Amino acid sequence: MQVLRCLTKQEILNLTISLGRGGEACIYAVPSDSNLVAKVYHKPTEQHGRKLLAMLANPPENPTASLDHISIAWPYEPLKAVDGSDRIVGFLMPRIRSMRPAIDFYNPRTRREHCPLFNYQYLLRTARNLAAAFAALHNSGYCVGDVNESNIMVSDTALVTLVDTDSFQVRDENQNITFRCQVGKPEFTPPELQNKIFAQYDRAIAHDLFGLGVLIFQLLMEGTHPFSGIYQGAGEPPTYEARIAQGHFTYSQQRRVPYTPTPIAPAWETLPPSLQEMFLRCFEHGHNNPQMRPSAQTWLLELAEIENDLITCTVNPQHRYSSHLHKCPWCERTLRLGGRDPFPSQQAIESKEYLQPRKQTRRSTTATRSNVSPIPVNQINYRQLVQSQKFSYYQSPKKSKFYAVIFCLLGIGMLGYLDVMVKFTRPLVSQNKYAQQTLMSRQEESKNNPNFEDYYKQGYTSYKARDYEQAVSNFSHAIHKDPTHPKAHINRGNARYNLKDYDGAITDYSQAIQINPNEIKAYVNRGNARYMLAEYSSDPDRDYNLALADFNNALRLNPNEAEAYIRRGIVRSQLAKYSGDSQQDYHKAIGDFNQAIALNAAKSEAYFQRGLVRYQIGQYSSDFEQEYKEAIADFNQALRIDSRLAKVYLKRGIVRYEISQYGGKQSNTNHTQAIVDLQISAKIFLEQEDMDNYQQALSSICVVLENKCDTYFENTTSLLKGN
Repeated sequence: MQVLRCLTKQEILNLTISLGRGGEACIYAVPSDSNLVAKVYHKPTEQHGRKLLAMLANPPENPTASLDHISIAWPYEPLKAVDGSDRIVGFLMPRIRSMRPAIDFYNPRTRREHCPLFNYQYLLRTARNLAAAFAALHNSGYCVGDVNESNIMVSDTALVTLVDTDSFQVRDENQNITFRCQVGKPEFTPPELQNKIFAQYDRAIAHDLFGLGVLIFQLLMEGTHPFSGIYQGAGEPPTYEARIAQGHFTYSQQRRVPYTPTPIAPAWETLPPSLQEMFLRCFEHGHNNPQMRPSAQTWLLELAEIENDLITCTVNPQHRYSSHLHKCPWCERTLRLGGRDPFPSQQAIESKEYLQPRKQTRRSTTATRSNVSPIPVNQINYRQLVQSQKFSYYQSPKKSKFYAVIFCLLGIGMLGYLDVMVKFTRPLVSQNKYAQQTLMSRQEESKNNPNFEDYYKQGYTSYKARDYEQAVSNFSHAIHKDPTHPKAHINRGNARYNLKDYDGAITDYSQAIQINPNEIKAYVNRGNARYMLAEYSSDPDRDYNLALADFNNALRLNPNEAEAYIRRGIVRSQLAKYSGDSQQDYHKAIGDFNQAIALNAAKSEAYFQRGLVRYQIGQYSSDFEQEYKEAIADFNQALRIDSRLAKVYLKRGIVRYEISQYGGKQSNTNHTQAIVDLQISAKIFLEQEDMDNYQQALSSICVVLENKCDTYFENTTSLLKGN
């Protein structure tokens, strides 16, 4: 695609590298300036051009200019068509790097994974910088309009950037025109605009202040929405839209509302009294009088004062809390979450202890499951839909109970038989002094001085039982006995990999390769570890390329190693997201998955990964529907091989939902199938006690059901309470 840059200099830009695609426009890298990106509309209109010119004529102040940071990604220069028509088709804007959506920081799980040092003080500073950006916009007469978490990017140092600024409401005084914001997200929409057609209303600053209050509440309350809670009334829980419209702020102090706080939310008392009062002004007093909502400048000043008065915990310096509290609330919360610290200590981060899943006892898990109701569905008979697909894991447990009785009886019989045999053979052994002495000496020797084989077997047993820490210990003892055994190094590396100690795993795999350069599994597994390490690396390209080199070495040793093709394809698909020729890299990845399938057609992972790549290609393709259909076909094949792959149901549900959003004759069918897929994935994740992915599946269901999701949390209260 070619566009004309003509404001600062005359230049035809050849836009070939797509960085993202939305419903209204596509984002491209600018070949001549790596600090800019081009946003080009799919169907540019005259109104687009007039709005952009009004924005360029009156840019807002940048509150973080002194920090050399851009708080508002404002249009920089218009782009015109190259046909000589002088038609504006898009614009240049700053390229935002090394930042993540706000949800990645106020969501405890993603915050621990991506930025574990981001403590409560950083969350306060993020809220403060967010308020500063809103204040700058409001001072220049702009309204954000579509306030939501996806349009707010945050850095690891709590700097904030507002993006998608061309969707803001813009007032052009010269032309006496208001370019309205025609979209909005219900959870951030004030009560006076709920169930309204946004294109018919001028937004006011007071409307923005409601959404700003929601975002600040989520930042300081671990992602909890101010109107979320467990419904105490009869019937179906109301939607967020209904709760906001009725003014049912969960923490209301002046009226009774039919909700109790979500069990996993921090206590309301954790917030300083001054902030509690401001939230009440925003959501309670501001319900009938929007002018009561605190301004962005008021939030900014109050948050700065609270940050200056924070106290540091004596147990964990990463715990910072308000001076009005007598003890650290985050230490208490860590205990309540079963040891999962929302702000892990420096030591826990260095040892990567914070990445380990929370341990649950069998007894508590069983008790939790017994209190969980099946996930309900609005207007859909879930049981009927699931049974129609004939999944084996929904069959009646009667046979399993019958088999349990039989095995129990057989076990008793075997114990009796063994007891008789021991009694029968004991006299023979005791009468033979040599036999008795030999047996005892071997037992004592094995007990007092285990050899390599003893430790190796113990490590293997621990690994199979998923006690990876014990496995590392056992394999370490085995390696001490025989440092030249490559398989011991590989197995210890595997245990470390499962503990997310990727550096330690790479060291073990490298040692195995040094001992035996033909250890194919060591190359494959080291490539996997390097791929995982890239996510946390300051130089991910280097780690990805090292991983590729490992997979290439494995295939050099054995061209029929299907697993190496699968893993190389995964790395190539990841590199495609950042490369200059993403389509070529995506097709290389598909070639690897095709090769793996040709070698072993029973590799469900190859079908799943190929489906993911086709889905990625579809997001940037004009023929996205065909790519999505091929992705679903791959997911179907993966499930034919293994019907318990929850991640495949999850991804297939997401793809079906996206297809349904584009309309067509099958949109209702795809929407229904998406719900079924997501529910099945949630059920399997729950059975596997994979709580992070279980909550991700629930979140996806909420999106598909238009955020009418409180029923799910209500029916899983017991499960989530300790997590």
